[in-house]
This record gives sequence, C-alpha cells and structure tokens, in this order.
Amino acid sequence: MRHIQILAAVLLAAFVLADVTEAQNRKAGLNGAAFLKIGVGARQVGLGSAVTSLTDDVTNMFWNPAGIALKEGEMLQASFTYNKWFADLTQNAAAVSYRLEDIGTIGVGFMSFGVSGIPSDRDLYPDNPDLAALQIDQSSGDYDYLDLLLMATYSRYITDRLSLGVSFKYISEKIDDQTASAVAFDFGSVYDIGVLGWKIGARLNNLGGDLTFYDFPAALPLTFSIGTSIVPIDNDMSRFMIALDGVKPQDGLQYYFLGGEFTLMKLVSVRGGYKFNYSGMDDGGNSTRDAINTTVENWSAGAGFMVDLSGLNVRVDYGYTDMDLVDVVHRVSVSVGLK
Repeated sequence: MRHIQILAAVLLAAFVLADVTEAQNRKAGLNGAAFLKIGVGARQVGLGSAVTSLTDDVTNMFWNPAGIALKEGEMLQASFTYNKWFADLTQNAAAVSYRLEDIGTIGVGFMSFGVSGIPSDRDLYPDNPDLAALQIDQSSGDYDYLDLLLMATYSRYITDRLSLGVSFKYISEKIDDQTASAVAFDFGSVYDIGVLGWKIGARLNNLGGDLTFYDFPAALPLTFSIGTSIVPIDNDMSRFMIALDGVKPQDGLQYYFLGGEFTLMKLVSVRGGYKFNYSGMDDGGNSTRDAINTTVENWSAGAGFMVDLSGLNVRVDYGYTDMDLVDVVHRVSVSVGLK
C-alpha cells in the first residue's frame, strides 16, 4: 500500500505540473527546439515510442529518466544511436549510466541534430537594408545548422518496485553564426506492479525556459506522458511485451502510442508500433476546415539481436519509420551492459 501511495503522489504532482503549464502557449508550430520531439533509440522508435514504462535501458534517458535505474548486480550501460533523418539531416545520440552503491544511478548523454553546407543565398536581397543587416557574413557561400542537447540524469530505486528520476538538460540551437540556448528538466517515475511484468510510469519532459533568436522567444516542447506495459509471455523460449502511452504535448492534441515486442530465446527481437491521433490537429471546432497534418510519421517497426559475452551484454537494434511524402527513416543503435 505504501508503494501505491508514493506512486500516486508522483503521478499527482506530474498532473499538477502539466495542468499549470496548460495556460502557456499551446499553438502548434510556435515551440522551439523541435529536434527534442524526434525519438532517440532504434528499439524505442520501433515500439512506436510507447516507452514511458520501460526500465533497465540507458537510452530511456532521452524519454523517462526513471527508466535508467540499475538494480543490484548491474554496473554500467552505454548506448549509441545513429539516425538518418530526411532532407540530409542526421541525428547522433549517446548515453552512459553507472550505478553507485547506495546512491543510485547517474548518467550523462548527448544528442546532436543538423546538417552542414546549406546554400546561403546571401545575395537574394542586396538592396534591402533590413535583410542585409541579418546577413552578417557576406563572403560565405553556405552555412550550418546544428541542434545540441547535453544532459545529466540521476535515477534511483526508492523501493524494489518504484524508481524515480530527474534529468538536467542544456539545449542549444545554432544557425549560421546565431546561437540560442536554454536549460530544462525532465522528471519521471516507474512502478512495477509485480504481476506479469506489469509496469506503469509517468514523465514530464522539457520543463524550462525559452529559446530566443533575435529577441523572439519560443517555448520548449513541454510534454507530459503516462504509460503502461505488460509481459503476458515470459519464459526461456519466448517473451512478449505490449506497451501503451498516453502523451499530451503542450502544442498538440492527446496522442496514444502503442507498441509490441516479441523476443525469441533471448537472442532476437521483432517490434512494431503505431501512433494514434498523431497525424492531424483541429482547432476545437472553431473552424470548418479539415484537420491540419502536424507530422509525416506513420507506423514503425524494428528488430534487435542480443548476445551475452561473459557478463558483457551486447545488443544491436534497427528501427524503421514509415513517412508520408518524404523518405523513410532508418535508425541503428548499439548498446552494451556490464554486470
């Protein structure tokens, strides 16, 4: 009963925070640091991003900080993800976690997203003094765009079933020679019911200040999520998990993420996922126009291969995301765990 009370308090606090921020800007497209919405991890994306209740995975640092807590007998985890996004954009992410006895699990991570060599076209407005003032370097024929996330995470099992976590995030966006930065926090919890691997979790992401370019502030993509996962089949031959998340972004409708994972003989996994209500937005009935598409993402799928080498667990995962109008997206992740 005490465990349930603790979890209820955590969930209530998260709901209160989400409700308080509801009064802030909710208009789609006006949030900054949009790269924070792009999923990290081939396994996570292959599951349709239904990962709020997942644990024992350092890549969950980018989703729910409570999900990186290591148990007794686990020492270290590390992961790296490469994502070839469309329009020649590239995402790279890495995370490392380490368990300190009687203290908890600490972790650090980074994520970069961007593209180089964009044609500058700086001579399009040579006679406009206002636009010319923004063209600082007239000699350059191209420029770079780079988003950067640096984060530090602390997570701990408060009881043998309840883990809590918090992340501090430094966020930077650089376009040509203009840079904006902000800091933010993530908060999360995961509770293990104790039956059929049933877990429930909650997370609040990107609670922080604005990014400001040319005195124009843009709010970070604040997101609140609750999720659950269950493992109805779990034996030496096979394991099947299904997960469901309810996700409420500050600038969007309520989304529902569904994913499933089947693992054979603890060696090979296949995954699939879908995001419901994720491809459109209306204005609450104030207009007769059709719903506005807010994403080009469709369904996702993936696979993974795992091997245990004398206490060193190695896993390679692949994730596939189907897209409308643009190229499909491929992700590859490599992770290692040391006992």
